[in-house]
This record gives sequence, C-alpha cells and structure tokens, in this order.
Amino acid sequence: MGTLRQLFRNETNYNFVRAWRYGLVLSGVAIVLSLLSFGLRGLERGIDFVGGTAWEVPTSELSVGDTRDVLRSFGLESAKIQVVGGNLVRVQGPTSTTEEVEEVRQALAAAAGEPADQVAVTQVGPSWGEEISNKAIRALVFFFIAIAIYITWALRDWRMAFGALVAVVHDIIISVGVYSVLQLEVTPATLIAFLTILGFSLYDTVVVFDKLRENAAKTALIGRMTYSELSSLSMNQVLMRSLNTSITAILPVLSILVVGSFILGATTLEEFGVALLVGLLVGAYSSIFVATPIVVWLKERQPQYRQVRQRLERRPGEVVVPTAAEVAESSGDGPTARAKAAAGGGSAKASSSGAPKSGAGAPRPASSTVIPPRPRKQRRR
Repeated sequence: MGTLRQLFRNETNYNFVRAWRYGLVLSGVAIVLSLLSFGLRGLERGIDFVGGTAWEVPTSELSVGDTRDVLRSFGLESAKIQVVGGNLVRVQGPTSTTEEVEEVRQALAAAAGEPADQVAVTQVGPSWGEEISNKAIRALVFFFIAIAIYITWALRDWRMAFGALVAVVHDIIISVGVYSVLQLEVTPATLIAFLTILGFSLYDTVVVFDKLRENAAKTALIGRMTYSELSSLSMNQVLMRSLNTSITAILPVLSILVVGSFILGATTLEEFGVALLVGLLVGAYSSIFVATPIVVWLKERQPQYRQVRQRLERRPGEVVVPTAAEVAESSGDGPTARAKAAAGGGSAKASSSGAPKSGAGAPRPASSTVIPPRPRKQRRR
C-alpha cells in the first residue's frame, strides 16, 4: 500500500538507470525475434493487399474440412480458410471469373444451409492491392518526416526527436513481429490502427521529454546530478501520468475486443482492436525504456553534461540526489507546500526550504537517494 500511495502522489524513487539496461536488452531480443519471424514466415496479408476473391459464410455449422471438400470440386483446395469469431467462415482464393465466383457462392451456401444472398463476396484486383501497399508505405514515410520536424521544433532538440523516432521504429518492428509470429491477417484497418498507436506513443514520449527539459532548466538541479540521474528523477515524476494515460487508452480497446468482437461478432473490430492493443502496450513501454535512454546516451556526450559527470566523480564524500517528492516541495508543487499555502501560511514557494543540501556534513533526508563516493582514478607515475 505504501508503494501505491507513493505512486499516486508521484513520490516514487525507482532507479530507472538500472532498469533501462534490462529494458534495452529485452527490446533487442524482441526486435531480433520479430525480424527473424518476418524474414522466415512473412506477414499474412489480407485480400486488399494481394488481390483475389473472398467468400464469407455466416454459419457455425460449416467446419474447415467441410469447406475444403466443397472447394476441391472447383480446384480451390489450396484456398485459405478461416473461422472468424466462431460464426463466420472466410474463404480467400485467387481471382476468378464471375461465373466461377457465383458457382462457389452457391455451393458454400448449400453446404452451410443458408440462402445464397447471405454469402458475401469480395473481389480485389492485383493492381488495386499493389496500389494500397504503396499508399501505406508513403503514409508511413510522410508520418516520420512530419513527426521529426514537429518534435525538433517543439522540443528544440534534435536528440529528443531522434530518440522519439527510434522508439516509433521500435514499436513498428515489434508490432509487425507479433502479427508475423501469430500469423494475424494484416488489413487496411490494421494499418489505420498502427498509425493511430504511433501517434499515441509519440504523445507519451513527448510528455516524458517535456518533463526532462523542464528539470534540466531548474537552478536547484543544475550541476548537482548527471543527466542520467536527472532523467531517472523526471521519470519518477511522470510515471503515474504515463500509466494513467496508457490504462485509459487500453480499457476502451479491451471493450472493443471483448464486446465488439467476441460478443457481437464484428470481425472488423477484432482486426482493429488487436492492432491497437499490441501497439498501445509496446508504445507505453518504448516511451520509458527506449526513447528516454537513447536521449540520455546522446546528452551525456554533450560537453556541459560530460563536465558535470567528471566534476561529480572527483568530488569526495556522498552525493545526495533529491527525490521527486523533494523537488516538488522545493518548487512549491508538493502536498506539504500546497497544504501550507491553503492554511494561509504564505506562498508555497516562500515556505519551502529550497533544494535539500548535499555534502558529508549536511543532514540526510530519509527518502533521498544516496550515491556512494565515486572512486578517484589513480594516475600512473
């Protein structure tokens, strides 16, 4: 309960620097597996991308074996057969003439005991499928260019834009890898869902980066901690906000899958909902464990932050790093400062005691993070 209370109050003090190492290893393994699956198995592309003819029979009585026996008489025994939602049989085969399409339709309706007009037929030419694929690729390219320009302008730092784009590429690779491993069908609805989740992932990343930029400009923190420590502090401050955003977005998607797909049997909602669920989970993960550590790695190589790290490594004694709650109190945003202001004790900022002191002789706050003395490097004579 204490941990949950700290989480809701933004008073957590997790060591994200250590967690980032495990997160990057996990992401690397997931990317390798996704690329291997994509290279070996490929994607199960829908009829809109490959062209052909699709028949959809609304029945739960027709099995895959019975459907294949019906198609064998038409030379379509190699057609793809799926049972969707338990009450819909979908058959996808090559492009056929109008007479052949109607004959297969009549045979499937008779085998299912349904009227012929209940069997839906969709025909897509190969040129149309190729055009849809090219449009999808162009949409992703334009998306990346627009996002790179906007983030660079909004955050005024190309390093943050680079980290955000790497996180987006990470989300795409793993999401496509999940579809490849599970052999889920990729449809235009899937692409729309992917573009939607990429926007959500960037929103979550921008929230984290904005807090990073805000803390980097605070005089109480300048020079007192490395950029890695500053990033870990910022993550603790926005952790609850990030979790709330992700949970709020995932709950409606789960309702789409449970109610829309499994209860109502809407197959289009299932294709859209699965892509959204996978992308939202991966996007929430990448904003914390991919985008931020990449920015930290780039920032630590800037001269100003490299000098801070070198100075802190030479300083003897313990270095006391303030927690997220202490920083909030020092800036007048913490619960204690707000309570004093509400009680008429003056402004929160005026009643705050400022940033906690550091040094071997200063009193150490009980909740602060204590970094042990950094060993000096011995020079060779």
